[in-house]
Amino acid sequence: MPGHKGGRMNPELPEYYGRLCMSLDVNSMKPLDNLGHPVGVIRDAQALAAEAFGADHAFFMVNGTTSAVQTMIWTTCGRGEKIIMPRNVHRSAINALVINGAIPVYVNPGRNARLGIPLGMGVEDVQRAIEQHPDAKAILVNNPTYYGVCSDLETIVSIAHAAGMKVLADEAHGTHFYFSDRLPVSGMAAGCDMAAVSLHKTGGSLTQSSILLSRNTVNPDYVRQMITLTQSTSANYLLLSSLDLARRHLHFHGREVYEKTIAFAEYAREEINRLGGYYAFGPEICNGDTCFAFDLTKLSVHTRDIGQAGIEVYDLLRDDYGIQIEFGDVGNILAIISAGDRRMDVERLISALAEIKRLHRKDPVGLFDHEYIDPDVAMTPEAAFVAQKETVPLRASLGRVAGEFVMSYPPGIPILAPGERVTPDILEHIEFTKAKGCFMTGPLDMALNNLQVVVS
Repeated sequence: MPGHKGGRMNPELPEYYGRLCMSLDVNSMKPLDNLGHPVGVIRDAQALAAEAFGADHAFFMVNGTTSAVQTMIWTTCGRGEKIIMPRNVHRSAINALVINGAIPVYVNPGRNARLGIPLGMGVEDVQRAIEQHPDAKAILVNNPTYYGVCSDLETIVSIAHAAGMKVLADEAHGTHFYFSDRLPVSGMAAGCDMAAVSLHKTGGSLTQSSILLSRNTVNPDYVRQMITLTQSTSANYLLLSSLDLARRHLHFHGREVYEKTIAFAEYAREEINRLGGYYAFGPEICNGDTCFAFDLTKLSVHTRDIGQAGIEVYDLLRDDYGIQIEFGDVGNILAIISAGDRRMDVERLISALAEIKRLHRKDPVGLFDHEYIDPDVAMTPEAAFVAQKETVPLRASLGRVAGEFVMSYPPGIPILAPGERVTPDILEHIEFTKAKGCFMTGPLDMALNNLQVVVS
């Protein structure tokens, strides 16, 4: 295997992907090592990655950072055991709880009222959660959030370790923290026990490739066993080799790569703010706690003041100007900038935003003004997901306990998760985002006219 035999089975494959790509699409033959039990070249490549990222161990992941986040949780928490986490986590973290039965202790993140976005966890809130749940096994921290916001990670690590708890960093958007002293502290530098790093997002590897980092405070052989529960036994060597190539490039050139990225983002923020109407926010939103630090490479732009939801600006950029950005939500857009961009690309984005403001500006009255809603947790995610459920019209779900997820993707942070009660604010949010054209995922009814709720 693979049966295409270098592309000869289907000539359209090498014609489309190229012969070199097809010749490198191989399986786990002995000289190439085996990702599930690495003893050769993969083991050596992972050791180099651990060194580059300041970890004791590194594990290559080909099922995305989703599998890395889930492995962290499964390694540190079992059925009925507690894990402290912010509610604005990626769905992969809550999915991990659905599968293994661990119990979430949610910490509501801070909020920025002007932007309507969730921030990070406050240190006092984390300390309170630790005191109220001293039996919790671990704390999961976003480092950073999708918007570039970081909690006070080093302080959280200190108080968690003092309480005997492991700290897990979801660094799906934090690869670059490891290669610049102008960016927030990385998970490994802050003393976290494990970190899930999505190298493909900002590190230059192929989509779906990721690494899981750990310290010796966690048994690496046990981590490897947890990984094999969900990782493919037919690891794609194009993905694996891209991780090794990206690691090598960042090891030798990471500092200059991210200096260029920061320069692009800072220039774009300054120019967009000159336009008026928009607010390209940056480190000035830091408050020393729930927004302890800000990722300077992030270009997050508040759009509500021009009377447009973020998803509407996202659609206009793509449909009318041929510019694809990362995502738009109810009040903001996010553009991922990297050293792979060109000055011309940044200038086109700025010019397009200016034109959108001129052509589409209107009164913002009626726009939804917040992205995060405090959950009303009635059941654990696992209990709700496996419970007997019934399907009801969306509006009829008010007051019921959800048995499934509802979220916009990206970013994949649930508006509603299994076990949470449906409130008027949640319904309003779902209906607004659906009406504005957000890509809604999670529910059994893909049109989201109905919702599965737990039978009471």
